[in-house]
Amino acid sequence: MLDMFSSKAARSGAVIRRKARDIERYAGMNRFLGECARRGFQVIANEDQIIIICNQSPVHRLNAPFSLKENDPDTFKVSGPRFDQATDA
Repeated sequence: MLDMFSSKAARSGAVIRRKARDIERYAGMNRFLGECARRGFQVIANEDQIIIICNQSPVHRLNAPFSLKENDPDTFKVSGPRFDQATDA
């Protein structure tokens, strides 16, 4: 468990995905969830995958149609390229 929380992704506030059975096998789900809560991380489960959001920012579920409104105070903050702008790849 310490390896996951000391990873570059966790330290930089990124998102980590793991199989639920691996978390249960190596750390135990309750111990793992307690450590996530202590760090202020959010945990989401889907099927057999556990998604750990390694920061304390709010999580927003997006649905279509989606529009990012620049001057709307209720719109979440986006870091990186904007969703509604094409990027050159």
